[in-house]
Amino acid sequence: MPQPPYPRDSASLSRRQFLHEVLQCAARFGLGASGAWLLLSHAENAFGGALPGMAASRPRTDAPRARYWIAANAEGVDCRACHLPKDKVAGSLFQHEKGYVRCLLCAQRCLLIPGERGRCRARVNDGGVLKSLVYGRPIAIHVDPIEKKPFYHFLPGRAAFSLATAGCPLSCQFCQNWEISQARPEDFRVPFQGPQDMVAACRKRRAPVIAFTYNEPTVFAEYLLDIAAAARVEGIRSVLVSCGFMNPEPLRDMCRVLSAVKIDLKGFDRAFYQNVCKAELDPVLKSIKTAARQGVHLEIVNLVVPTLNDSKAMLKGLIQWVLDEVGPDVPLHFTRFHPDYKMLNLPPTPVETLERAYDLARASGVHYPFVGNVPGHPGNHTYCPKCNRVIIRRIGFFVTEIHLEAGRCRFCGRSIAGIWA
Repeated sequence: MPQPPYPRDSASLSRRQFLHEVLQCAARFGLGASGAWLLLSHAENAFGGALPGMAASRPRTDAPRARYWIAANAEGVDCRACHLPKDKVAGSLFQHEKGYVRCLLCAQRCLLIPGERGRCRARVNDGGVLKSLVYGRPIAIHVDPIEKKPFYHFLPGRAAFSLATAGCPLSCQFCQNWEISQARPEDFRVPFQGPQDMVAACRKRRAPVIAFTYNEPTVFAEYLLDIAAAARVEGIRSVLVSCGFMNPEPLRDMCRVLSAVKIDLKGFDRAFYQNVCKAELDPVLKSIKTAARQGVHLEIVNLVVPTLNDSKAMLKGLIQWVLDEVGPDVPLHFTRFHPDYKMLNLPPTPVETLERAYDLARASGVHYPFVGNVPGHPGNHTYCPKCNRVIIRRIGFFVTEIHLEAGRCRFCGRSIAGIWA
């Protein structure tokens, strides 16, 4: 997990700092996740949501205008463009007293009154104009192996200049990066860094790839688009590490400047998405199909959580959907869960469960399944679908052997799906 610095002063704590302190305190006293969140709930209720000493929640007034939204009172706007189908409104124009806007970036489709933020906390209705609070405000910057994203069939062994902002449209109870994904932009005091600054920093670190990762990059789509376009001019490729919970138009725009997309298919069950992630499954499935049609390199990750999304029926359903909709050549990672955030009560995923998913995938016809988050496991390697020899050997996030020639297996000559150079 990235460790963004958060500055302290004696006068105030940010909400993110406060959450961190509560969880640490609960752990010291053996309260567990449920106890920690009970403490937090009581504290917020006692002070009406404004905890003493906590930094004021005031978004920047100089934030740039966002893309992908519609204003209810804009000239010529059809009511049906803002309302959902379930509202059953007619198509006539109507002037609202308040300057409502609907965000069209992610599948939450938040309807906001002036001063209100979306579920992601990164976008705000500023007097009838939707603005991005995270453009140019990266809070985590690191250089990682591309395998950490994970991308296993995209430039193996290369370094990825990785960046994130605050915010996410999901609220996954097992999030390993919750300190940034569930934070607000003003929880971090960071200087503005424009797209060219990020490209220059990437070049300085001699990384051939920029990765948008750690939080959900969809929330900083405008920043992502500008960085990726500037990076392409410099010969640097860009990749997206995403939950897939965006609308098709923004995703298509992103794919035009991206070289690869990794999407988390967190579970093949609508109730799991609703209860554990506070989201919906169908938009994620649609995003996977959209990315596949755009021609970018695609990989899929399924975090296997004990008792919640690890049934044989659910795993088989996920595998068959991948085969039917995007084909056998898309790398499919089954990744080990580790207790974190609000889900400290569950054990790590048994390796046997991951092996069962891996074996099901291979038996069903998936060419490149993987076992993730289990260093040293043979399921980390890439095997040729024809001769079954190891053609990319990995230890943890590091590549130790590559047996490819011009994208083909060195042993039998079979073409191997991926981007290798």
